[in-house]
Amino acid sequence: MCLPSAWQTARKLTPVDTTVADPLVGRLLDGRYRVESRVARGGMAAVYLALDIRLDRTVALKVMHRNLAEDPDFVRRFIGEAKSVASLSHPNVVHVFDQGTDGEHVYLSMEYVPGRTLRDVLRERGRLPAREALEIVIPVLAALGAAHQAGMVHRDVKPENVLLTDDGRVKVVDFGLARAIEGGNHHTRTGVMIGTIAYMSPEQVTAGLADARSDVYAAGVMLFELLTGQQPYQAETPMSVAYRHVHDRVPAPSTLVPSTPPQLDTLVLCATDRDPAGRPADATALLVAAVDAHRTLPRDMGPEPPPGAMAPAPARPLRMPAADHTLVQSRTEMLTSPAAGTVAPAARRGFRVNWFIVALSLVMVAGMVASGWWFSEGRYSQVPDLLGMNVELAKSTAEKQGFTVKVGNAEHDDKVAEDRVLRTDPESGRDVVSGAVITLIPSSGPVKIAVPNVVNLAEAEARAKLSEAGLSAGAVSRVPSDTVQRGLVLRTDPQVGTKVRESSKVRLVLSAGQLMPDVGEMMCDQADAFLKQKGYAPTVVQQVDNAQPGTVIAQNPAARAEVTAGQAVQLTCSKGPDTGFKWPWERDDDGDGNVQPGQTLVPIPDVRFKRVQDAARELKAAGFQVRVRRIAGSGAVVAENPLGQAPAGTRITIWH
Repeated sequence: MCLPSAWQTARKLTPVDTTVADPLVGRLLDGRYRVESRVARGGMAAVYLALDIRLDRTVALKVMHRNLAEDPDFVRRFIGEAKSVASLSHPNVVHVFDQGTDGEHVYLSMEYVPGRTLRDVLRERGRLPAREALEIVIPVLAALGAAHQAGMVHRDVKPENVLLTDDGRVKVVDFGLARAIEGGNHHTRTGVMIGTIAYMSPEQVTAGLADARSDVYAAGVMLFELLTGQQPYQAETPMSVAYRHVHDRVPAPSTLVPSTPPQLDTLVLCATDRDPAGRPADATALLVAAVDAHRTLPRDMGPEPPPGAMAPAPARPLRMPAADHTLVQSRTEMLTSPAAGTVAPAARRGFRVNWFIVALSLVMVAGMVASGWWFSEGRYSQVPDLLGMNVELAKSTAEKQGFTVKVGNAEHDDKVAEDRVLRTDPESGRDVVSGAVITLIPSSGPVKIAVPNVVNLAEAEARAKLSEAGLSAGAVSRVPSDTVQRGLVLRTDPQVGTKVRESSKVRLVLSAGQLMPDVGEMMCDQADAFLKQKGYAPTVVQQVDNAQPGTVIAQNPAARAEVTAGQAVQLTCSKGPDTGFKWPWERDDDGDGNVQPGQTLVPIPDVRFKRVQDAARELKAAGFQVRVRRIAGSGAVVAENPLGQAPAGTRITIWH
């Protein structure tokens, strides 16, 4: 089963992968649970550390993945199982407080247990002493027994689901979740077996059936692992492990660790009988036997004998309380059975055909053939690696390999581009039934935010609004505006409404207010008309000057000074020199009494009110140079100097 445990290590509960890419971190879920960090993630769910703000207590939130939450049948089963588990009150069971949904999120609120998992202990220490191993298994069996008495089956007993608290308590977690996902079938929609192969009973593997005796089998495998430091079946693939659960018998722990007490050998062999009828009826029955075995263990087990030493003497057969018709074989009986290579006494008797045995053998052979087909290479396929591929290409690739492909809802990701495969369910490399359903989860690319409307806001207000939207203000510039008050936002770059990546910078263009236009060198009558059109009140004074008569030589207020609507403006215009104005081509600059030769006058096109580009093109075509000055920004020429005629090559200034 791919559901992660809600806890990791003792006293070092370090959040795992709590990046901004996880949208739940920092969110208030269902108006009640403030998600602090993500501590684990698996194929079916993610686990978060959260604060219940109503009761002011820390909880563990198990939030199912979206593809499961979108299945109404799963949600119905999940809610039902959650209600059943919430009613299970036992000191060795992690308590379920609440269940709920918030939009697309389906979650469980559970007791937060600071500590470590039994898997953590096995990784750090390896196998445990016999007494310590039994003292861990006994409270596990007590928790399972309480569930079995309430009609519940765990279905996924393993060290990852056993928690050891900081104060020494043992708790079992994840009751009922396997059943919610299973939904009455031992395969999910993707063809992945429910449960963990290393602890799965033969009947779960072959028929998908699970009852209290399946939990007993898993507990027996777990006790084997605690005593030996390894799982009973070591194989290259999960399918090979499953095959051995069906066709092999779990060995006695003493075959690996000779110092194992016979009582514990007996417990393991009884709990892991391939035939469910040969096991204790439920965890309570195994618990009674485990307590009895613990009572008979010596306080000092003594040093472990060296490898190759003689195994300890066999113990008397142990009768399981809840299975009074079943007498568990002692280690001596196991070692002298035909499976151990020793001829049994019954083999010396006369041969007589036992047709019941013959029929049973035929059934077993047929079962082995069927199982062989079930675990054959052709029945299972490996999920291909489709990550990062275009979704349509990935879909086509998987379908060509015989899979059924569904495309799930896209999720944001900062690294994977839009319409590329972000992840698959099941994940790549997983062994699944051939033809199973693979769900592709596309990336919708990074989170994008529309630039909010901050036009006409002050700079500080605009910065605050951008920050609230998840953006920030970039460079700030100022341009004149006759319509927007000085200091307010005139426009943004990118424009309002444009979608940009989260945390992007947005350039603010502020209004510099109304500035005095620069009409210097403009023909006085044109400047007067332009200023009146803009709402100013111009007056004109004449002054003798060497500049071309009728041109503006000064203005007050000065160009680009801050002004207001209706501002009075004084224009000083040139009257020309005292001796009379002459164009450059009319003057005798060298004093020889002759004007400059070769100055042929050409008519100057009047381009006022034409588009700037067209005006410039027309003047150049007539043989003139062109200087363009911006004054109104209208795109049309509002003034031109000089007018009339001039020699070819003269520079003509136009304003727009």
